[in-house]
Amino acid sequence: MHSGSKILIKNKKAFFDYELTEFFIAGIVLTGTEIKSIRLGKVSLVDSYCLLSDGELWAKGIQISEYFFGTYNNHIPRRDRKLLLTKRELKKLTRLTKETGYTIVPTKMFINEKGLAKVEIAVARGKKAYDKRESIKERDDKREMDRFFKK
Repeated sequence: MHSGSKILIKNKKAFFDYELTEFFIAGIVLTGTEIKSIRLGKVSLVDSYCLLSDGELWAKGIQISEYFFGTYNNHIPRRDRKLLLTKRELKKLTRLTKETGYTIVPTKMFINEKGLAKVEIAVARGKKAYDKRESIKERDDKREMDRFFKK
C-alpha cells in the first residue's frame, strides 16, 4: 500500500483503544511548513479524531510540530485540517458513523510515492475494559511465542 514511503507515523493508541472496522486513505490539506515537519516525522496522532461537518471531513487534534527553520511563516501545530475523500467515500463514512458508538480516527500518516501526505483513517468503536485486557494478553502471548521460537 505505502511501500515507497519512508515516513510512517502510527497512532498506536487508536489500535489499543478502538475496534477498527473499515479503513480509508485520505489526502490532507496542509499549509506552508507543515509538509516539512511531516517529512521530519514531527507528527503525533494521539488523541486525534475526525468530524464530518457540511459534507466535509475534518481532522482535529493532529499535532504537527512547528518547523525549526519556519520563522514567521510557521503554522499552528494543532489546527483543524481538512481531509480529502471522494463523495462516495464521504457518504459511506456518514452512513457508517450514524450508528451510535462509531467514530472516525486517524490511524497512520505517511508520504506516498508522489511525495504527498496521506492519512489512513478508520471507522472505529471504543473497546470496553475487558477487550483492552484481552488485547494486552494477546500481545504478551505473541511476544512469548516469538521469544520461544527465536531460541
